[in-house]
Amino acid sequence: MAKNKSLADLGDTDLIERLSESKEELFNLRFQLVTGQLENHARVREVKREVARVLTELRAREIDAEAEAFGEEVAG
Repeated sequence: MAKNKSLADLGDTDLIERLSESKEELFNLRFQLVTGQLENHARVREVKREVARVLTELRAREIDAEAEAFGEEVAG
């Protein structure tokens, strides 16, 4: 849960930058996996989850912004 809290504290620009970095790392890890150079296979799973967490936070912010634009009450 601590990771989710730290993502909530980041700004939109920082989240997008973090997403980009994580996707680049995932690409590199997959490349290493295919070429047989990857030593820590669990890292692929960790980075995939990091990408999902960042995307989830970005989507939650998008939903909140839409709800505020229409004057609806935002839950959570």
